[in-house]
Amino acid sequence: PYDGSWGYQVCSYYAPTARHGSPKDFMAFVDSMHEAGIGVILDWVPAHFPKDQHGLYEFDGKPLYEYQGWDRIEHEGWGTRRFDVGRNEVECFLVSNAMFWIEKYHVDGLRVDAVASMLYLDYDRAPGEWVPNVYGDNRSLEAISFFKKLNGHMKGAHPDVLMIAEESTSWEKITHLEDGGLGFDYKWNMGWMNDTLRYMNLDPVYRSHHHDQLVFSMVYAFSEKYVLPISHDEVVHGKGSLINKMPGDTNAKIAGLKAFMGYMMSHPGKKLMFMGQEYGQFAEWNYSTGLDFSLLDDPKHMAIQRFFRDLNNYYKTHPSLYFYENSWEGFEWLVVDDSSHNVISYERRGQGEATLVVVNFSGSYHYGYRIGVGGKKYRLGLSSDDLKYGGSTQTGEWIFTPEDVPSNNRERSISVNLPPLSFMYLELMDD
Repeated sequence: PYDGSWGYQVCSYYAPTARHGSPKDFMAFVDSMHEAGIGVILDWVPAHFPKDQHGLYEFDGKPLYEYQGWDRIEHEGWGTRRFDVGRNEVECFLVSNAMFWIEKYHVDGLRVDAVASMLYLDYDRAPGEWVPNVYGDNRSLEAISFFKKLNGHMKGAHPDVLMIAEESTSWEKITHLEDGGLGFDYKWNMGWMNDTLRYMNLDPVYRSHHHDQLVFSMVYAFSEKYVLPISHDEVVHGKGSLINKMPGDTNAKIAGLKAFMGYMMSHPGKKLMFMGQEYGQFAEWNYSTGLDFSLLDDPKHMAIQRFFRDLNNYYKTHPSLYFYENSWEGFEWLVVDDSSHNVISYERRGQGEATLVVVNFSGSYHYGYRIGVGGKKYRLGLSSDDLKYGGSTQTGEWIFTPEDVPSNNRERSISVNLPPLSFMYLELMDD
């Protein structure tokens, strides 16, 4: 009912909005996406609903869909009511609704909004404003049961549908169904997002003191099946667009954006980007206006779009970057502690191939930088500093042959020149 909620305050859970056409028009949209090889994932909101009189609010004149106790009835921070998922009727309503979008409209997955707000009894509440469960802690037993039923039912009926939790805490086993897990397929990695964006927002001069923010995510990277989210929430309300989170002048911002993307696309976990970032929109996202596609008349922004296109294609055609996303089998640190140079390097492996990733997050050029390796030869696969992406380097068929020079606990190493704010993907050659 309210455009400013971006669709997060839902009255009619079984109706696609008439703002964009009829139900059949939405069906046609989904079909057209599938014909183009594009999946459709809906943002689904079971945590709360608005207090519009024509919706679910006090449906029969008193609380019906919402919790009836004073401690749970409202999400006061959002001005909404909370679903009573402990009641069979409400649980059935929501599980049936999730199935409805899959079976009626053939969507490919659901990103479940605000999971943490359902799991914790004290979410957005001060001491004295919430009542513990029968065990005396802050976990919602009803919500736990609901998510287990939702995901278990979905896996039984539609095992190919993705269930993705937007969950912002360290709750265990979000993406495990066994041993008391909730059974989601993926969880948003909000810790990675917050740490990495804080690091990228720093002037390179100060990044050496915050190196832990860049590398800490690998401590827990395989505890869940993660999505790396750079979403709408990160580019609104004064937070700035992704490119504007990068410090420096325009050229430094563009280089920083590309370096960040090379790191993100090679980090374990699925990737989520928000519209406009793929060509470097400077303005914050605003739901009431369109995107700044006119920027593509500028060669610099066309180069950014070209870079994103080639980076996406590189990712899709190199299983080393995605085949092993949930174990150390596909990842090995090579340079993890060089905070003074703001450089990290690691190797991604999968399906018989390996890609060596080198990222320079400093504002300085590092000539002859040594990286200890185990392979025989490497060739350049992708460089963000390539001239065609607006960089300063004319790249070519570069081959890197290890020399008998020890580096980072390896007997042999390669020498690479690292432009400021840049990354390179080096492919392990067969011989």
